[in-house]
Amino acid sequence: MNKLWLIAGGPALVYAGLAIIMGVLPGIALSQTPPGIGVKPLTPIEAEGRAIYAANGCGYCHTQQVRPLAQDKVFGRPSAPGDFAYQTPELLGSERTGPDLTDIGTRQPSAVWQYMHLYNPRSVAPQSIMPSFSWMFDVVDKAPVGTMTVPVPAAYAPAEGVVIPSHQAQALLAYLMSLKQPPLAQAVANEAATPAAPAATAPSPTASSSTTPAKSAAAYDPAKGKSLFTDKCAICHQAGGTGLPGAFPPLKGNAVVNDANPSAHIHTVLHGAEGLTIGGVKYEGAMPEFASTLTDAEIAAIIDYERSSWGNHSPTITAAQVAAERAKGK
Repeated sequence: MNKLWLIAGGPALVYAGLAIIMGVLPGIALSQTPPGIGVKPLTPIEAEGRAIYAANGCGYCHTQQVRPLAQDKVFGRPSAPGDFAYQTPELLGSERTGPDLTDIGTRQPSAVWQYMHLYNPRSVAPQSIMPSFSWMFDVVDKAPVGTMTVPVPAAYAPAEGVVIPSHQAQALLAYLMSLKQPPLAQAVANEAATPAAPAATAPSPTASSSTTPAKSAAAYDPAKGKSLFTDKCAICHQAGGTGLPGAFPPLKGNAVVNDANPSAHIHTVLHGAEGLTIGGVKYEGAMPEFASTLTDAEIAAIIDYERSSWGNHSPTITAAQVAAERAKGK
């Protein structure tokens, strides 16, 4: 009998010790971690959406932790303990079959895009392997007043009726939109203490540049512009610049993109846009701002790619022009 207790009790003590060290003590430490600046508890509908997110296994494919590695920069700044003051660890995840969602509310703030993606991911990302959550939506003859109609492309739309989000989809959207990284306290302090850099100025013309007007365009790197556009913009505007009818405007043949004066184009990429009417079509989707995440040179590369692709033929721009527009503010 004593040997039986020893055989059973030894592993039990080891298990209990590991549970305390790996689960209980970190949980106590996390519960005592103060929230970071701007980190807020979830609202009731956001908390409901979080439960839906967990119940549907979203955490199996999406992480919510940004590592301090170069390949994670696309997802946001490195995560900090204060980010998780009102969260629990099970949704941090360990696999990235899909992208990290830590800052998805900032990276993709368009409710239109999010609903289209949930209804059928292939409608906005043709190569996606994420399952469809169409059962979270209702198909009705006419959307009730005040309810958003999801502009599903014809290839994925039901044969009849229109698609509207159910309460579950609305709660899940609210949770996804709550996933935003506030700036770290140290970063805020550094920004406040750093004097503003003078706006860059375009180089003065030289004899060689005046005789070769294409010289400014030669500085444009098409490969860099295409890479940045693919990473940041193609998910809405599509690789061919065609946009998605009724959801995201085309850049191909777009009047702003083809305007010889690039100010409006630069301003839109810097500061984002929402609720625009383009070509007689009202677009409800929100375009994120890139002023806080991309350099002047990177924004110039994206704009130059858009202004010289798909038959567009506008003059390319420089980082100095982006800097000048940035200095104007919103």
